[in-house]
Amino acid sequence: MVEKKERLVSITGLPENIIFCKRCVMSNQRPKSNVEFKHSVRHKHTGLQIDKEGICDACRFAEQKEQIDWGKREKELLRLLDRHRKNDGRYDCIVPGSGGKDSVYASHLLKYKYGMHPLTVTWSPLLYTEYGYKNFCNWIDVGGFDNITFKPNAKIHKLLTKLSFENLLHPFHTFALGQKNLPPKIALKYKVPLVFYGESEAEYGNPIAETKTSLRDKSYYAMQNMSGILLSGVSIKELIEKYGLCLNDLMVYLPPNYTELEQGNIEVHYMGYYVKWTPQEAYYYAVEHTNFQARPFRTEGTYSKYNSIDDKCDDFHYYTTFIKFGIGRASYDASQEIRNKHLNREEGKSLVKRFDGEVPSRYSKEVLDYIGITPEHFMELCDKFRSPHLWTKVNGKWRLRHTVNNDGVDD
Repeated sequence: MVEKKERLVSITGLPENIIFCKRCVMSNQRPKSNVEFKHSVRHKHTGLQIDKEGICDACRFAEQKEQIDWGKREKELLRLLDRHRKNDGRYDCIVPGSGGKDSVYASHLLKYKYGMHPLTVTWSPLLYTEYGYKNFCNWIDVGGFDNITFKPNAKIHKLLTKLSFENLLHPFHTFALGQKNLPPKIALKYKVPLVFYGESEAEYGNPIAETKTSLRDKSYYAMQNMSGILLSGVSIKELIEKYGLCLNDLMVYLPPNYTELEQGNIEVHYMGYYVKWTPQEAYYYAVEHTNFQARPFRTEGTYSKYNSIDDKCDDFHYYTTFIKFGIGRASYDASQEIRNKHLNREEGKSLVKRFDGEVPSRYSKEVLDYIGITPEHFMELCDKFRSPHLWTKVNGKWRLRHTVNNDGVDD
Protein backbone atom coordinates (compact mmCIF):
# COMPACT_ATOMS: atom_id res chain seq x y z
CA MET A 1 0.00 0.00 0.00
CA VAL A 2 1.29 3.45 -0.91
CA GLU A 3 1.86 5.75 2.07
CA LYS A 4 0.39 9.02 0.80
CA LYS A 5 1.81 12.45 1.57
CA GLU A 6 -0.52 15.28 2.50
CA ARG A 7 0.86 17.50 -0.27
CA LEU A 8 3.14 16.71 -3.16
CA VAL A 9 5.19 19.85 -2.62
CA SER A 10 8.74 20.44 -3.75
CA ILE A 11 11.03 21.07 -0.79
CA THR A 12 13.83 22.04 -3.18
CA GLY A 13 11.94 24.82 -4.94
CA LEU A 14 12.05 22.86 -8.19
CA PRO A 15 9.04 22.50 -10.52
CA GLU A 16 6.40 20.20 -9.02
CA ASN A 17 5.34 19.05 -12.48
CA ILE A 18 8.07 16.59 -13.50
CA ILE A 19 8.87 16.52 -17.22
CA PHE A 20 11.47 14.44 -19.07
CA CYS A 21 13.19 15.59 -22.23
CA LYS A 22 11.90 13.72 -25.28
CA ARG A 23 15.38 13.52 -26.78
CA CYS A 24 17.65 12.59 -23.84
CA VAL A 25 16.82 11.17 -20.38
CA MET A 26 17.17 14.35 -18.28
CA SER A 27 14.27 15.88 -16.37
CA ASN A 28 13.41 19.47 -15.48
CA GLN A 29 14.57 18.76 -11.92
CA ARG A 30 18.22 19.34 -12.77
CA PRO A 31 19.31 22.35 -10.69
CA LYS A 32 21.07 25.37 -12.06
CA SER A 33 21.09 29.08 -11.35
CA ASN A 34 21.53 32.50 -12.95
CA VAL A 35 19.96 31.36 -16.21
CA GLU A 36 17.26 33.05 -18.23
CA PHE A 37 14.95 30.85 -20.31
CA LYS A 38 13.36 31.52 -23.64
CA HIS A 39 10.86 28.72 -24.02
CA SER A 40 8.77 28.63 -20.84
CA VAL A 41 7.88 30.32 -17.59
CA ARG A 42 10.91 31.41 -15.60
CA HIS A 43 11.27 29.78 -12.17
CA LYS A 44 13.55 31.03 -9.39
CA HIS A 45 15.20 27.65 -8.75
CA THR A 46 14.19 25.81 -11.90
CA GLY A 47 16.05 22.82 -13.24
CA LEU A 48 16.91 21.91 -16.79
CA GLN A 49 14.30 23.67 -18.88
CA ILE A 50 12.04 21.79 -21.28
CA ASP A 51 10.65 23.79 -24.20
CA LYS A 52 7.20 23.55 -25.76
CA GLU A 53 8.31 20.72 -28.01
CA GLY A 54 9.61 18.72 -25.04
CA ILE A 55 13.33 19.26 -25.73
CA CYS A 56 15.74 20.41 -23.01
CA ASP A 57 18.24 23.27 -23.20
CA ALA A 58 21.24 20.94 -23.37
CA CYS A 59 19.80 19.04 -26.35
CA ARG A 60 19.04 22.33 -28.09
CA PHE A 61 22.64 23.38 -27.50
CA ALA A 62 23.80 20.07 -29.04
CA GLU A 63 21.77 20.98 -32.13
CA GLN A 64 23.40 24.39 -32.26
CA LYS A 65 26.88 22.88 -32.04
CA GLU A 66 26.29 21.15 -35.36
CA GLN A 67 25.65 24.53 -36.99
CA ILE A 68 28.66 26.32 -35.56
CA ASP A 69 31.50 27.31 -37.89
CA TRP A 70 34.33 25.86 -35.79
CA GLY A 71 36.96 27.27 -38.12
CA LYS A 72 35.62 30.74 -37.36
CA ARG A 73 35.57 29.94 -33.64
CA GLU A 74 39.22 28.88 -33.80
CA LYS A 75 40.11 32.22 -35.39
CA GLU A 76 38.37 33.92 -32.45
CA LEU A 77 40.48 31.77 -30.14
CA LEU A 78 43.70 32.70 -31.90
CA ARG A 79 42.90 36.40 -31.63
CA LEU A 80 42.20 35.99 -27.91
CA LEU A 81 45.40 34.02 -27.33
CA ASP A 82 47.54 36.43 -29.34
CA ARG A 83 46.24 39.26 -27.19
CA HIS A 84 47.46 37.52 -24.03
CA ARG A 85 50.49 35.60 -25.30
CA LYS A 86 53.74 36.24 -23.38
CA ASN A 87 57.27 35.74 -24.65
CA ASP A 88 59.14 37.08 -21.61
CA GLY A 89 59.03 33.94 -19.45
CA ARG A 90 55.74 34.74 -17.70
CA TYR A 91 52.64 32.56 -17.66
CA ASP A 92 49.95 33.76 -20.03
CA CYS A 93 46.97 31.66 -18.92
CA ILE A 94 45.65 29.68 -15.95
CA VAL A 95 44.09 26.24 -16.45
CA PRO A 96 42.24 24.83 -13.42
CA GLY A 97 41.90 21.07 -13.05
CA SER A 98 42.80 17.91 -11.23
CA GLY A 99 44.14 15.84 -14.10
CA GLY A 100 40.83 14.62 -15.48
CA LYS A 101 40.26 14.29 -19.20
CA ASP A 102 38.88 17.82 -19.61
CA SER A 103 41.70 19.71 -17.88
CA VAL A 104 44.24 17.54 -19.70
CA TYR A 105 42.65 18.28 -23.06
CA ALA A 106 42.33 22.04 -22.51
CA SER A 107 45.82 22.57 -21.09
CA HIS A 108 47.55 20.33 -23.64
CA LEU A 109 45.88 22.06 -26.57
CA LEU A 110 46.79 25.48 -25.22
CA LYS A 111 50.43 24.59 -24.72
CA TYR A 112 51.28 22.26 -27.58
CA LYS A 113 48.90 23.29 -30.35
CA TYR A 114 48.53 27.00 -29.66
CA GLY A 115 51.91 27.80 -28.11
CA MET A 116 50.65 29.24 -24.81
CA HIS A 117 52.41 29.01 -21.44
CA PRO A 118 49.78 27.77 -18.98
CA LEU A 119 50.04 27.52 -15.22
CA THR A 120 47.82 24.69 -14.02
CA VAL A 121 45.97 25.15 -10.73
CA THR A 122 44.47 22.41 -8.57
CA TRP A 123 42.15 22.53 -5.58
CA SER A 124 42.94 19.24 -3.91
CA PRO A 125 40.13 16.64 -3.82
CA LEU A 126 38.77 15.55 -0.46
CA LEU A 127 40.19 12.01 -0.76
CA TYR A 128 42.13 11.13 -3.91
CA THR A 129 41.51 7.76 -5.50
CA GLU A 130 44.71 5.88 -6.30
CA TYR A 131 44.11 6.08 -10.04
CA GLY A 132 42.91 9.68 -9.79
CA TYR A 133 46.14 10.75 -8.12
CA LYS A 134 48.15 8.84 -10.73
CA ASN A 135 46.27 10.67 -13.48
CA PHE A 136 47.02 13.97 -11.76
CA CYS A 137 50.73 13.15 -11.60
CA ASN A 138 50.75 12.05 -15.24
CA TRP A 139 49.01 15.28 -16.26
CA ILE A 140 51.80 17.33 -14.72
CA ASP A 141 54.79 15.02 -15.25
CA VAL A 142 54.03 13.35 -18.60
CA GLY A 143 52.15 16.34 -19.96
CA GLY A 144 54.84 18.75 -18.85
CA PHE A 145 53.14 21.51 -16.86
CA ASP A 146 53.87 23.76 -13.91
CA ASN A 147 51.26 23.33 -11.22
CA ILE A 148 50.06 24.99 -8.04
CA THR A 149 48.06 22.66 -5.80
CA PHE A 150 46.14 24.11 -2.87
CA LYS A 151 45.20 21.80 -0.02
CA PRO A 152 42.85 23.45 2.47
CA ASN A 153 43.15 23.09 6.23
CA ALA A 154 41.91 19.51 6.78
CA LYS A 155 40.32 20.28 10.14
CA ILE A 156 38.26 23.14 8.71
CA HIS A 157 37.52 21.27 5.50
CA LYS A 158 36.15 18.25 7.35
CA LEU A 159 33.89 20.44 9.46
CA LEU A 160 32.52 22.40 6.51
CA THR A 161 32.01 19.22 4.48
CA LYS A 162 30.13 17.63 7.37
CA LEU A 163 27.94 20.72 7.66
CA SER A 164 27.36 20.58 3.90
CA PHE A 165 26.18 16.98 4.26
CA GLU A 166 23.86 17.85 7.14
CA ASN A 167 22.47 21.17 5.91
CA LEU A 168 22.48 20.74 2.14
CA LEU A 169 23.07 17.03 1.47
CA HIS A 170 25.83 18.30 -0.80
CA PRO A 171 29.15 16.44 -0.31
CA PHE A 172 30.88 18.59 -2.96
CA HIS A 173 29.76 22.01 -1.75
CA THR A 174 33.12 23.04 -0.28
CA PHE A 175 35.07 21.43 -3.12
CA ALA A 176 32.96 23.26 -5.69
CA LEU A 177 33.55 26.59 -3.95
CA GLY A 178 37.30 26.07 -3.81
CA GLN A 179 37.49 24.80 -7.37
CA LYS A 180 35.59 27.84 -8.65
CA ASN A 181 37.17 30.56 -6.53
CA LEU A 182 40.83 29.50 -6.42
CA PRO A 183 41.77 30.08 -10.11
CA PRO A 184 40.76 33.79 -10.27
CA LYS A 185 42.64 34.37 -7.00
CA ILE A 186 45.78 32.74 -8.42
CA ALA A 187 45.31 34.76 -11.59
CA LEU A 188 45.28 37.95 -9.52
CA LYS A 189 48.30 36.92 -7.47
CA TYR A 190 50.43 36.02 -10.48
CA LYS A 191 48.96 38.75 -12.69
CA VAL A 192 47.78 36.30 -15.33
CA PRO A 193 44.60 37.82 -16.75
CA LEU A 194 43.34 34.77 -18.71
CA VAL A 195 41.66 31.76 -17.05
CA PHE A 196 40.69 28.82 -19.27
CA TYR A 197 38.31 26.03 -18.26
CA GLY A 198 37.58 22.99 -20.41
CA GLU A 199 34.07 22.11 -21.51
CA SER A 200 31.42 24.79 -21.41
CA GLU A 201 28.57 24.54 -18.90
CA ALA A 202 26.25 25.01 -21.87
CA GLU A 203 26.91 21.31 -22.58
CA TYR A 204 24.65 20.57 -19.61
CA GLY A 205 22.02 23.19 -20.30
CA ASN A 206 23.63 26.14 -18.52
CA PRO A 207 23.86 28.76 -21.29
CA ILE A 208 26.03 31.12 -19.27
CA ALA A 209 28.24 33.67 -20.98
CA GLU A 210 31.46 32.10 -22.22
CA THR A 211 33.55 35.23 -22.55
CA LYS A 212 34.65 37.92 -20.13
CA THR A 213 31.03 38.62 -19.21
CA SER A 214 31.03 35.29 -17.34
CA LEU A 215 32.73 37.19 -14.52
CA ARG A 216 29.52 39.11 -14.04
CA ASP A 217 28.15 36.06 -12.26
CA LYS A 218 26.65 37.51 -9.07
CA SER A 219 28.77 35.25 -6.87
CA TYR A 220 31.78 37.44 -7.66
CA TYR A 221 30.03 40.34 -5.93
CA ALA A 222 29.60 38.32 -2.72
CA MET A 223 32.58 39.79 -0.90
CA GLN A 224 30.85 43.16 -0.99
CA ASN A 225 28.11 41.76 1.26
CA MET A 226 29.67 39.14 3.54
CA SER A 227 26.72 39.23 5.93
CA GLY A 228 24.60 37.57 3.26
CA ILE A 229 26.95 34.65 2.60
CA LEU A 230 26.02 31.13 3.64
CA LEU A 231 28.87 28.62 3.69
CA SER A 232 27.81 24.97 4.05
CA GLY A 233 24.36 26.32 4.83
CA VAL A 234 25.66 28.37 7.76
CA SER A 235 26.24 32.12 7.98
CA ILE A 236 29.78 33.44 8.35
CA LYS A 237 28.76 34.97 11.68
CA GLU A 238 27.52 31.63 13.03
CA LEU A 239 30.61 29.77 11.82
CA ILE A 240 32.73 32.22 13.79
CA GLU A 241 30.57 32.49 16.92
CA LYS A 242 29.19 28.93 17.22
CA TYR A 243 31.97 26.82 15.70
CA GLY A 244 34.93 28.89 16.85
CA LEU A 245 36.31 29.61 13.38
CA CYS A 246 37.95 32.85 12.32
CA LEU A 247 37.61 34.71 9.05
CA ASN A 248 41.05 33.51 7.96
CA ASP A 249 39.77 29.90 8.18
CA LEU A 250 37.03 30.71 5.67
CA MET A 251 38.65 33.04 3.15
CA VAL A 252 39.88 30.23 0.88
CA TYR A 253 36.27 29.24 0.17
CA LEU A 254 35.03 32.74 -0.57
CA PRO A 255 35.16 34.45 -3.95
CA PRO A 256 37.63 37.17 -4.87
CA ASN A 257 36.51 40.76 -4.73
CA TYR A 258 34.78 41.71 -7.96
CA THR A 259 36.45 45.12 -8.06
CA GLU A 260 39.87 43.45 -7.92
CA LEU A 261 38.88 41.19 -10.81
CA GLU A 262 37.79 44.17 -12.86
CA GLN A 263 40.96 46.11 -12.07
CA GLY A 264 43.06 43.05 -12.93
CA ASN A 265 41.14 42.61 -16.21
CA ILE A 266 40.70 38.93 -15.41
CA GLU A 267 38.86 37.04 -18.14
CA VAL A 268 37.37 33.56 -17.82
CA HIS A 269 36.85 31.50 -20.98
CA TYR A 270 35.83 27.96 -21.88
CA MET A 271 37.76 25.93 -24.42
CA GLY A 272 34.48 24.22 -25.27
CA TYR A 273 33.27 27.50 -26.77
CA TYR A 274 36.12 27.56 -29.29
CA VAL A 275 36.65 23.83 -29.91
CA LYS A 276 33.91 21.27 -30.54
CA TRP A 277 33.88 19.38 -27.27
CA THR A 278 33.13 15.65 -27.13
CA PRO A 279 33.83 13.90 -23.79
CA GLN A 280 34.89 10.61 -25.35
CA GLU A 281 37.31 12.39 -27.67
CA ALA A 282 38.76 14.30 -24.70
CA TYR A 283 39.21 10.95 -22.94
CA TYR A 284 41.05 9.39 -25.91
CA TYR A 285 43.23 12.50 -26.20
CA ALA A 286 44.17 12.32 -22.52
CA VAL A 287 45.01 8.62 -22.82
CA GLU A 288 47.28 9.32 -25.79
CA HIS A 289 49.08 12.37 -24.43
CA THR A 290 49.32 11.86 -20.66
CA ASN A 291 48.64 8.13 -20.14
CA PHE A 292 45.29 8.90 -18.53
CA GLN A 293 43.71 5.78 -17.00
CA ALA A 294 40.04 5.02 -16.59
CA ARG A 295 38.81 3.36 -13.42
CA PRO A 296 39.68 -0.34 -13.36
CA PHE A 297 36.01 -1.04 -12.58
CA ARG A 298 32.58 0.39 -13.35
CA THR A 299 31.69 3.54 -11.43
CA GLU A 300 28.88 2.95 -8.95
CA GLY A 301 25.65 4.58 -10.06
CA THR A 302 26.49 4.47 -13.75
CA TYR A 303 27.99 2.41 -16.56
CA SER A 304 31.06 4.54 -17.33
CA LYS A 305 34.63 4.41 -16.01
CA TYR A 306 36.33 7.71 -16.89
CA ASN A 307 34.14 10.61 -15.73
CA SER A 308 34.77 12.31 -12.35
CA ILE A 309 36.95 9.60 -10.86
CA ASP A 310 39.66 11.45 -8.93
CA ASP A 311 37.83 11.89 -5.60
CA LYS A 312 36.39 9.08 -3.47
CA CYS A 313 33.55 11.46 -2.63
CA ASP A 314 32.40 11.63 -6.28
CA ASP A 315 30.06 8.67 -5.93
CA PHE A 316 28.39 10.22 -2.87
CA HIS A 317 27.84 13.46 -4.75
CA TYR A 318 25.94 11.76 -7.56
CA TYR A 319 23.96 9.59 -5.15
CA THR A 320 22.78 12.71 -3.33
CA THR A 321 21.66 14.30 -6.63
CA PHE A 322 19.53 11.20 -7.11
CA ILE A 323 17.99 11.68 -3.67
CA LYS A 324 17.37 15.42 -4.02
CA PHE A 325 16.42 15.63 -7.70
CA GLY A 326 15.62 12.09 -8.82
CA ILE A 327 18.58 12.30 -11.21
CA GLY A 328 21.49 9.89 -10.78
CA ARG A 329 24.86 9.58 -12.40
CA ALA A 330 23.65 7.31 -15.19
CA SER A 331 21.11 9.98 -16.18
CA TYR A 332 23.89 12.57 -16.54
CA ASP A 333 26.19 10.23 -18.48
CA ALA A 334 23.51 8.80 -20.76
CA SER A 335 22.04 12.22 -21.56
CA GLN A 336 25.39 13.54 -22.69
CA GLU A 337 26.14 10.46 -24.77
CA ILE A 338 22.71 10.64 -26.42
CA ARG A 339 23.44 14.26 -27.39
CA ASN A 340 26.77 13.18 -28.85
CA LYS A 341 25.04 10.35 -30.77
CA HIS A 342 26.91 7.58 -28.92
CA LEU A 343 23.65 6.18 -27.54
CA ASN A 344 20.03 6.30 -28.59
CA ARG A 345 17.32 7.24 -26.10
CA GLU A 346 16.07 3.69 -25.57
CA GLU A 347 19.60 2.56 -24.70
CA GLY A 348 19.91 5.51 -22.35
CA LYS A 349 16.62 4.68 -20.63
CA SER A 350 17.76 1.10 -20.13
CA LEU A 351 21.05 2.24 -18.54
CA VAL A 352 19.21 4.66 -16.25
CA LYS A 353 16.85 1.89 -15.12
CA ARG A 354 19.77 -0.41 -14.38
CA PHE A 355 22.23 1.93 -12.66
CA ASP A 356 20.64 5.20 -11.47
CA GLY A 357 20.46 5.46 -7.70
CA GLU A 358 22.91 2.68 -6.91
CA VAL A 359 24.03 3.21 -3.31
CA PRO A 360 27.80 3.90 -3.15
CA SER A 361 29.65 1.25 -1.18
CA ARG A 362 33.25 0.97 -2.40
CA TYR A 363 34.53 4.07 -0.58
CA SER A 364 31.61 4.66 1.77
CA LYS A 365 33.31 3.72 5.05
CA GLU A 366 36.43 5.72 4.28
CA VAL A 367 34.51 8.85 3.21
CA LEU A 368 32.03 8.79 6.09
CA ASP A 369 34.75 8.05 8.67
CA TYR A 370 36.85 10.92 7.33
CA ILE A 371 33.97 13.37 7.64
CA GLY A 372 32.64 11.96 10.90
CA ILE A 373 29.18 10.77 9.82
CA THR A 374 27.82 7.29 10.54
CA PRO A 375 26.16 5.29 7.74
CA GLU A 376 22.90 5.42 9.71
CA HIS A 377 23.06 9.21 9.99
CA PHE A 378 23.84 9.52 6.29
CA MET A 379 20.74 7.50 5.34
CA GLU A 380 18.66 9.59 7.79
CA LEU A 381 19.89 12.72 6.02
CA CYS A 382 18.99 11.21 2.66
CA ASP A 383 15.45 10.52 3.82
CA LYS A 384 15.18 14.07 5.18
CA PHE A 385 16.02 15.50 1.75
CA ARG A 386 13.62 13.35 -0.29
CA SER A 387 11.08 15.76 -1.69
CA PRO A 388 7.43 14.57 -1.54
CA HIS A 389 6.85 15.54 -5.16
CA LEU A 390 9.59 13.09 -6.20
CA TRP A 391 9.37 10.25 -3.68
CA THR A 392 6.85 8.09 -1.87
CA LYS A 393 7.02 4.86 0.11
CA VAL A 394 5.62 1.59 -1.14
CA ASN A 395 5.64 -1.32 1.31
CA GLY A 396 8.20 0.51 3.41
CA LYS A 397 10.58 1.22 0.52
CA TRP A 398 11.24 4.56 -1.17
CA ARG A 399 10.28 4.78 -4.84
CA LEU A 400 10.25 7.59 -7.36
CA ARG A 401 6.84 8.86 -8.38
CA HIS A 402 7.95 9.45 -11.97
CA THR A 403 10.79 8.01 -14.05
CA VAL A 404 12.03 8.37 -17.60
CA ASN A 405 11.01 4.73 -18.12
CA ASN A 406 7.45 5.58 -17.09
CA ASP A 407 7.48 2.99 -14.32
CA GLY A 408 7.24 5.30 -11.31
CA VAL A 409 4.54 4.91 -8.68
CA ASP A 410 2.42 7.68 -10.19
CA ASP A 411 3.18 6.99 -13.87
